[in-house]
Amino acid sequence: MAAIQQPELYYTTLEQIMNYRVGVVQFQPEFLNISKNLIKIEELINNMDADLIVLPELATSGYLFSNMDEVNSIAEDVKTGLTPTLMRTLSKERDVSLVIGFAENDGDKVYNSALLTNPDGTEYIYRKTHLFAEEKLFFTPGDSGFQVVSAKSGVQVGLMICFDWQFPESARSLALSGAQIICHPANLVLPWCQQAMITRSLENRVFSITSNRLGLEKNGDKELFFTGMSQVLDTKGNILHRMSQDVEETEVVTIDPTLALDKSVTHLNSVFGDRRPELYKLD
Repeated sequence: MAAIQQPELYYTTLEQIMNYRVGVVQFQPEFLNISKNLIKIEELINNMDADLIVLPELATSGYLFSNMDEVNSIAEDVKTGLTPTLMRTLSKERDVSLVIGFAENDGDKVYNSALLTNPDGTEYIYRKTHLFAEEKLFFTPGDSGFQVVSAKSGVQVGLMICFDWQFPESARSLALSGAQIICHPANLVLPWCQQAMITRSLENRVFSITSNRLGLEKNGDKELFFTGMSQVLDTKGNILHRMSQDVEETEVVTIDPTLALDKSVTHLNSVFGDRRPELYKLD
C-alpha cells in the first residue's frame, strides 16, 4: 500500500472556518483519455474560489471498462501519475484542497481510489471499500479503511466513494472519527443515492458533498447512464445545492463546518450520546 501522509492541523481563524467555501464539480469525462480530462478539469475549476473542491469518481478515465487491459492503461501511480501530479500543483497554485477519484496502480493491484491534496503538500489516499457490480472484476477491494484527515484550514474531512453510500457504517465510521465534511466522489447509476445521502448527513450531523458525473457512456455493446444531481448537504440533510441531471456545472457554497460539532437533536438527545452500541448487532 502506498504510504499515507498524515496532515498536520493548519492554523486558521474562527472567521475563516465559519465561512468555508466548498465546491463541487459535475462533468462527463471522455473514456480512457486522461490528458483530455485533466485539461477539462483544470478549465472547470479555474474560476472556482473555494477552500475545498470535490470531483467525481474515476474522473480522469471514465468508468465502463470491458477488460483489464483498459483498466491497466489508465491506472496511475499515486506518486508519479498525471492525475495526482496535476492535483498537487493545482492545490498549491490555487490554495485549495482537492478531492478526485482515479484508478490507482499499486504493484500488481489496481484500486478505485480518491486522492485528497492540500495546499501545504500533505495528501491522503482512500481506496474504495465497497465495490459495485463489475468493479469487482477489475479492482482490488480497498484496504485503507475509513479515516478522517485535515483539509485546508484544519477542517476535518472523511472520504467515501460512490457505492459506499449504501452502507451506513461508512458515513457513521467517518462521523465517529470526527469528520465535519464527508467528501463523496461518485459515478452513480442507481436512482437512490442522492436521497439516501440526506439521511447520511442527518443521522451523523455532518456536511456531505457528492460529486457525480453525468452522461451516457458506451463501450462496445455495454452502456451506462449516470444520474448527475451532484449536491452539497448541511448537517440536517438540507440541500444547499443540487445540480441538474444533464448539465456540466460547478458550484461553490459557503458553510460553517463547526456546526458539525453539534450532535444534538433536542436539548436531551444526541445522535452520538444516545447510541447504545452494546445492544446493536453489527456483525
